[in-house]
Amino acid sequence: MTVVDETQETPTPEYRRAVRAWLAAHAPGSLAGLPADEQLRRSREFQAALYDAGYAGITWPESVGGQGLGQAEQQAFSDEAAEHELPLYPFMIGMGMCGPTVVDLGTDAQRDRYLRPLLRGEEIWCQLFSEPGAGSDVASLQSRAVLDGDRWILNGQKVWTTNAQFADFGAVLARTDPDRPKHAGLTMFIVDMHAPGVTVRPLKDMTGRSPFNEVYFDDVEIPVENVLGEIGGGWHAAVTMLGHERVSIGSARRPRRSPLEFTSLAERARAAGVDTDPVVRDRLAELYAHERALALLNSRIRQETAAGRPPGARGSVLKLAGALQLRRAIEVAGLVSGADAIAWDPSDTSGDELALAINAAPSSSIAGGTNEVQRNIIGERILGLPKEPQVDRDVPFRELAVGTQRREGTR
Repeated sequence: MTVVDETQETPTPEYRRAVRAWLAAHAPGSLAGLPADEQLRRSREFQAALYDAGYAGITWPESVGGQGLGQAEQQAFSDEAAEHELPLYPFMIGMGMCGPTVVDLGTDAQRDRYLRPLLRGEEIWCQLFSEPGAGSDVASLQSRAVLDGDRWILNGQKVWTTNAQFADFGAVLARTDPDRPKHAGLTMFIVDMHAPGVTVRPLKDMTGRSPFNEVYFDDVEIPVENVLGEIGGGWHAAVTMLGHERVSIGSARRPRRSPLEFTSLAERARAAGVDTDPVVRDRLAELYAHERALALLNSRIRQETAAGRPPGARGSVLKLAGALQLRRAIEVAGLVSGADAIAWDPSDTSGDELALAINAAPSSSIAGGTNEVQRNIIGERILGLPKEPQVDRDVPFRELAVGTQRREGTR
């Protein structure tokens, strides 16, 4: 059993004070209400300022443009950043998922080309895995890349792609060998999202916003040097990225004033005059305890990673715990606010922050793999339970009736 060593999470007081002072002087505050292009411009400016001040890529190696510091410094920055509403959303996929995978699997040329611009906010990334017929079973994807001389030609469709609307590059998973079983015939590529043949279309969720997209690739050319990892090694690359994704989602720190955090809900309870209700107090206390437990789990996984033990399947524990925590927070919000938790004036396009947060929260149990998928991973890879039957694991992909694909001779 690994014991959380709180002393490892304590950086020098000078570092924490420096972070606090810098954020107080440079955090831009909420950008809500500004035009989308202006929000993006200011977000890029702030990310560049973060990098120049030494607060971007805090734990990334110095050789790739990071700061080469420890998890204690990262924790200190995250703690202080939680006091502000920072415009970092456009960079979360690149910083939390794509960038770390390039660090792990990229060539020296790829690291030199892509990581510093990513850290400075000059280039934004997205992740292109899910398809209409391949969600939780992403290995069933049908997007196809065919080698043509010194380039690959990519065709297919991806869906639920967060930040594709302003991404410069994407990590795309495509099938390169349909004669091999579905997990073995995949390759990951770095694709230029501005290349001819790339079409991005927004998808609206139930908040009325469009945080994700469907993406079409029509004869998109990808240079051979843009293979990320090995040809045919796409599943290994995908598992690597999904591990980073689940840790990133599960450990994401929302501002302390976010509507579904304990601090905000406790204030709502006081404002509504229900803070003395014993049931409300019990649920708020339970919410706080789970928040603290999730923070300690996050600290433990970061410490183990720093000690050379990658999170692997334990990233699913963190991801599942984060999704369940949001579900608890929604229940407490309903208890505290009643109908005010879900209703707002339709003429107010900004909506109520709490209602919008509640509508957005269910996606946490789907994005990055559903709660059910996470439980399967935990059961099989951590608890050692028997795997579910997989009759198609050793069958060549072209022989499978997957999604819209049909066997030859059928109609």
